[in-house]
Amino acid sequence: MRPDEYVEFDALGLAELVRAGEVTADELLDVALEQMGATDAQIAAVVDVQEQVARASITAGLPSGPLAGVPFLLKDLGCEAIDFPSSMGSGLYRGYRYDYDSELFVRLRNAGLVTFGRTASPEFGIGPTTEPQVYGRPTRNPWNTKHVAGGSSGGAGAAVAAGVVPAAHGSDGGGSVRIPASSCGLFGVKPTRALLPDGPAAGEGWAGMAIDGFLTRSVRDNAALLDAVVGPDLGTPYYAPPLAGSLLKAIESPPRRLRIAVTDKSFTGEPMHADCVAAVHHTAKLIESLGHHVVEAQPPIDVEHFMRAWTDVVACGTQLTVATRVVELNRPLTEDDTDRVTRLACLMGATVSGAQYLAAVGVIHSVGRVMARFLVPYDMLLSATLAEPPALIGRFDPNRDDAWTDFIDYRLRYVLPYSPFTALANGTGQPAMSLPLWWNAAGLPVGTHVMARAGDDLAMMQLAAQLETSVTDGFRRCPS
Repeated sequence: MRPDEYVEFDALGLAELVRAGEVTADELLDVALEQMGATDAQIAAVVDVQEQVARASITAGLPSGPLAGVPFLLKDLGCEAIDFPSSMGSGLYRGYRYDYDSELFVRLRNAGLVTFGRTASPEFGIGPTTEPQVYGRPTRNPWNTKHVAGGSSGGAGAAVAAGVVPAAHGSDGGGSVRIPASSCGLFGVKPTRALLPDGPAAGEGWAGMAIDGFLTRSVRDNAALLDAVVGPDLGTPYYAPPLAGSLLKAIESPPRRLRIAVTDKSFTGEPMHADCVAAVHHTAKLIESLGHHVVEAQPPIDVEHFMRAWTDVVACGTQLTVATRVVELNRPLTEDDTDRVTRLACLMGATVSGAQYLAAVGVIHSVGRVMARFLVPYDMLLSATLAEPPALIGRFDPNRDDAWTDFIDYRLRYVLPYSPFTALANGTGQPAMSLPLWWNAAGLPVGTHVMARAGDDLAMMQLAAQLETSVTDGFRRCPS
């Protein structure tokens, strides 16, 4: 199979070719590696390759799952797997090896995927860009390499957009799947809180705000991946209500007639970039054309108050991750071990008392109550994914010393105006998605964002599929 043929298929399409005997899993892996090599110098998306592990899995016989034979990449953060070392985007964890397979990875492997490496992540998942010092080079946007691919699943977004793989694993604690999806012109989903397994090593991430997800070029691929991994694992402290059936089956039908709130304003109250406003209006018109009811409304959220609480939780989580590794290494921490933003997060985490941490969690929970009440008359909320098109490389470089003074300054004065929408769904636990429906005059993708009621993942995915089919060329496209 030639690369130009490979990128015409989504993951389910490639799996069908394997089942029909038209191509082998080894041949697909050959093309994926060729695509990686052809794009690596430009985008720096893949940071660890385990080709022999992938070949061995094929030789041993792949499970007869729905995605059997399809090349796949894990994010360099989470989805722990024995055969796939991870640095978590940090020099502190460079080459770290796990002694167990996470339940998420086991389920992905059982779906028949051929995992062959990991994609770049900012250190410990902090930030809207993927430019940590550990890799020695930033991950760039395949549509224009002067711009960021997003974060924290930036390597995953770049790899899928560039046609290295049709789909990739990501994770999302403040928009980390949806920001790269918007930046790279992909479909990205953050499911309802606790819908996917976190075990066996964790019960939740960032007080329940972090969850795994996937970046894809087609809606049906995301549905198939979620179907493959959905459901609690043993010992989970809590879990979401089960879905009322398969997502892949559900998207074969249109959703019920939906009532959707729409805002073309930033949650901060500041004006948005004109491209993002245009993207929201375009999506709202598409939704109306499909027979749904669109109403202008904005949730009564003090997003800065919420983000201060979010930042307390993330700072404490970051401090824990760093401190745990320092104990393991039994040596002092050096500046070469971590990025400046991480050091600032640790400094802040050290000042947050137990009472303050619990108060922050209380603020986050109260925002979830407000959002649930806001959505009583609506099924979903439509907004932009980001308040601007993809930023230039270097703007959010985690080692800048000429910008933010501390971690709260970094998050509230620099990141929040750029990304005021996505973290809210992490705090409330609602499912959310970024849709690739708009490109600006410069040829950069500008995503639109939909949050649904908690547990209403099926209807949200049905709307995504309906929108995908309403667009002439669908969602499946790669930069030329």
